[in-house]
Amino acid sequence: MSGQRVLIVEDEAGVLQFIKQGLEEHGFEVDIAYDGECGRKLALSKKYEVIILDVILPRMNGLELCEAIRRADKDTRILMLTALGTLNDKLDGFKAGADDYLVKPFDFPELLARIRSLVKRIGHGEEEAAPASHILQVADLEMNTHSKTVTRAGKQITLTAKEFALLELLLSNRNRVLSKPEIAEKVWSITFDSGTNVIEVYINFLRNKIDKGFPVKLIHTMVGMGYVLKEP
Repeated sequence: MSGQRVLIVEDEAGVLQFIKQGLEEHGFEVDIAYDGECGRKLALSKKYEVIILDVILPRMNGLELCEAIRRADKDTRILMLTALGTLNDKLDGFKAGADDYLVKPFDFPELLARIRSLVKRIGHGEEEAAPASHILQVADLEMNTHSKTVTRAGKQITLTAKEFALLELLLSNRNRVLSKPEIAEKVWSITFDSGTNVIEVYINFLRNKIDKGFPVKLIHTMVGMGYVLKEP
């Protein structure tokens, strides 16, 4: 893992130094920022494999910073690390473009595992999940994984990073039912928690953008089994 660069944007000095020391002991190169504006300048001027963001930050909050980074860089993995742990807080983080979300207080081994999972996805995620072609299509729905664009019946559809990842998984496995645990692992790199409805919420987000207003519905719920993208 030596040479992997991580940026930590955190205004609590004790937490920041704790994470920095732990990551450096495991071979990461670590930069730090104590406020959102400084974090933005570093994130946009250097290349990082993973950026760790607190949500409540001075000068620019973590959600705004996440959105700013995502507009400039769709590849860097972003982990939100915050005491705000409600479902709506997590959804706000994912909408802003975060790849993962860890609630304080946390155990360092879990943080390290999340970071390693994100780094692994940089090197192997697309090769494992996507077919050889960069064009994925079902009926009149088309995704270009190179340009990160989606259209249906020629109409451009704007998706968040997490919505795009979920739709890419469904398209890559068209006509195959995907269980919630499989979706949770592939899209969020987490073990599925039966007490959360994050997956249902994101499926509804996609339905509103992909199926709403079109006579043919492509995203289907298989009760007790999961979800599938297919022509009826």
